[in-house]
Amino acid sequence: MAVTIKKVGVIGSGQMGHGIAHVAALAGLDVVLNDVSDERLKSAMATINGHLSRQVAKQVITEDARKKALERITSSETLDGLSDCDLVIETAVEKEEVKRKIFHELCAVLKPEAIVATNSSSISITRLAASTDRPERFIGIHFMNPVPAMELVELIRGIATDDMTFDTAKEFVGKLGKQVAVSEDFPAFIVNRILLPMINEAIYTLYEGVGNVEAIDAAMKLGAHHPMGPLELADFIGLDTCLSIMQVLHEGLADSKYRPCPLLVKYVEAGWLGRKTQRGFYDYRGDKPVPTR
Repeated sequence: MAVTIKKVGVIGSGQMGHGIAHVAALAGLDVVLNDVSDERLKSAMATINGHLSRQVAKQVITEDARKKALERITSSETLDGLSDCDLVIETAVEKEEVKRKIFHELCAVLKPEAIVATNSSSISITRLAASTDRPERFIGIHFMNPVPAMELVELIRGIATDDMTFDTAKEFVGKLGKQVAVSEDFPAFIVNRILLPMINEAIYTLYEGVGNVEAIDAAMKLGAHHPMGPLELADFIGLDTCLSIMQVLHEGLADSKYRPCPLLVKYVEAGWLGRKTQRGFYDYRGDKPVPTR
């Protein structure tokens, strides 16, 4: 039987974290947004307010709903601020050692009945659950980016995840107005198992000189009706995240078809991570994005 979630903690105030806080608060839940610095938290709250204001302007929500949603979100620079949450969702960088450290510290302050979730887009839920004191109350809740606009959420059970945790997570996702896709605990789950190899192949197409950035993106937008080209999408996701997911696929499935393209590795090593650093396959520092190759 599902447990009703009333208060949600979100670890990490980046794109995914502030997006989850946004939709949870709009759905009437109390939210505690956690990050390591007050500056990041203030920036996230300003972003959430901006996105809510755009929804008001488009008449998606009312001004009253915007104000009430913002009132439901509090921020905390320490994990202690999450101690009374019913559900905590981690949205940290896609590196297993970082996530495991967070879960170890988080479980020390959480109430025993709280559910812990990860927004990981590729890492084994079973392995992450094993780093906690409650593997039966651990689950993958993978939101898509941008969270307010994307309808899908992947739910992934670890080997120990119990039915109550799964049912509660499913009910929580439904309350946010999202649709659930249930995935088995395999590397990259469903969406990224399909999407990231396509992006990686587009980067190989660039690397091998088959086409330039503009040609590759135009080909997929006009020839396959994709709303964004694969290289534009890679920049939006973050090239470091793309590389991390491809590494998980390559290592987890031991198949050479998942080998990350050397050009992707080079861009990440250069610190060209896409939109968030203003340079990736496009340069975003001017009035309009310009291809970098």
